[in-house]
Amino acid sequence: MIKKQKISKRIFFFLIIFLFSISFLSLKSLKNIDVQNIKIYGSKLFTEKDIVDNSSLNIPTRLVFIKTKYIEKELKQNLSLKNISVRRQILPFGLIVLIQTRTPVAYGERVLNSEKISGFIDEDGFFLYKQHAEKETLESSSIEVFGWQEKSIKPLSEILTAHKNSEIDIIKIRFSPNGFLTLEEKDLNLILLGFNHTLVRSQLQIISKLKDYLSKNNLSEKIDNIDLTDPNSPKIKVFKP
Repeated sequence: MIKKQKISKRIFFFLIIFLFSISFLSLKSLKNIDVQNIKIYGSKLFTEKDIVDNSSLNIPTRLVFIKTKYIEKELKQNLSLKNISVRRQILPFGLIVLIQTRTPVAYGERVLNSEKISGFIDEDGFFLYKQHAEKETLESSSIEVFGWQEKSIKPLSEILTAHKNSEIDIIKIRFSPNGFLTLEEKDLNLILLGFNHTLVRSQLQIISKLKDYLSKNNLSEKIDNIDLTDPNSPKIKVFKP
């Protein structure tokens, strides 16, 4: 009997602690969050103000009402981030922001609302505004990208990967306003790839083979331009003496 009473008291005690903890945490989650309650990890490039200014986060606001997934989507797009995690935390109280930035590998230009904007390009083909790029991580790169557009991300990524793997040595990548793609290669000079960006992978394979063949036969110095708009019928123009 005495043993049962002791067990009952313990259960009652733990129940009180449990209910108190639940009440405490519930009250904490209803507390307003402010700028000083935002903690950023993973990058020193961004401030708490950047998080607020580039999202729909309207502070002060109650922690429990913050839509973390929606804010993640906004910040990833507006700050050109590779990845981001936003989570609510009660103890210690605050909003935790984990940031993974993109690494620039080339200089880039885009036109937005008739205005030319200079920035950087990462290895995945994404455009980074200067204020959103960890410039000290930019390796010595001579690659320049002109005319970046949203639809150029995938072909850009394939070209930059081929360059990284030493298959080709790219100097310039240019997208005209209507989408015509041209490359400037160190040994092969101007290369015309055209409008159909779905052909880029096969075109890059041809460029790599051509580069190897022309180099072995000491012919690359004679190349003026290469037309690969039709990969099945490459056209090579040489310098006329």
